[in-house]
Amino acid sequence: MDSQDKVEETIESREWYLASYVPEGVPTSDHLKLRTSSISLAQIPDSHVVVKALYISIDPYLRDIMTGIDDGLYLPQFQINQVIKAYGIGRVIRSKESNFSEGDFVLSYAFPVAEYSVVQPSHLLLRKIDPASEISFADYLSTLGPAGFAAWVAIEAIGNPKQGSNVFISAAAGGVGIHAGQLAKLKGCHVIGSTGSDEKVKLLKEFGYDDAFNYNSSESYDAALSKYFPNGIDFYLDNVGGKMLEAVLNHVNRKAHIVLCGMISQYNKVWTERDGIRNLLNMIGKEVKMEGYMVGSFVHRFGDFAKEMETYKKQGKISSKHVLYNGIESFLDGLGSVFSSSNMGKVIIQFNSKA
Repeated sequence: MDSQDKVEETIESREWYLASYVPEGVPTSDHLKLRTSSISLAQIPDSHVVVKALYISIDPYLRDIMTGIDDGLYLPQFQINQVIKAYGIGRVIRSKESNFSEGDFVLSYAFPVAEYSVVQPSHLLLRKIDPASEISFADYLSTLGPAGFAAWVAIEAIGNPKQGSNVFISAAAGGVGIHAGQLAKLKGCHVIGSTGSDEKVKLLKEFGYDDAFNYNSSESYDAALSKYFPNGIDFYLDNVGGKMLEAVLNHVNRKAHIVLCGMISQYNKVWTERDGIRNLLNMIGKEVKMEGYMVGSFVHRFGDFAKEMETYKKQGKISSKHVLYNGIESFLDGLGSVFSSSNMGKVIIQFNSKA
């Protein structure tokens, strides 16, 4: 524990909160603001702990719960003036909860994006993690976090593509795509990804993809898919939606399976301006199965996921790519980067305070 934590009874903490809803576009400083609050270490309620934040995960779903409207994902929206919450890791510095001690490292899916927080572990489903583990804190937020879980659910729990299947993954250089491609390769599939730059194409090959293409330099999505899938697509993990999904439907094989994880090309648009899919008839003629999913419906499988992914990680069969932003003040930039073509890998905010 820092000496400062021991002697000061009141600490100042900066926190991000929702100042106004974001119905369309990327959130800006008009929507998300940083403020300072005071925490009295001498007046912690029973069954609560004070946690110092260490790492916060930036995931695309955060954007969708800032709209203030129900736009199809049915996620509970952040409220105006509410502190933003995300998947995160911290360290307990004070405790009035018998199951947690000062110095414990903890993880939660609803971690306040604040330097310090007073939280009730049972409400946040706070769980301890071992700092001596072979798994890094960053990997707990990526491979064993939301991105890795979303990839595992798509490939293992829902899709289960067979050995030799032609697998296509869009937004492949993002946190979900990088892990999904590696999982599909472990199943013996032929895996191709799409991404937004030549640098990302190179990255995907380094992570085991058989090949990848830069959709920005391709003549068209349709032409690219004709080139890279001459024998058609058996399984598609959709992270993009819109025109990419429409193009895929022209290249699917009979009985193909499409799993909808996200539609990042559509998040910043109101629903009336989102791209329509004009060739859904292909689903009938080729008997295609298309289904969406929410990872929250698979929490009962989280233990299976964690055990399997931790084993893969320790065996060197799964790798991860992290993009670290430093300091709580970088949260807004980190969130915006997820919706830009520059992002490669899992975006994580690393707080400046020492562990």
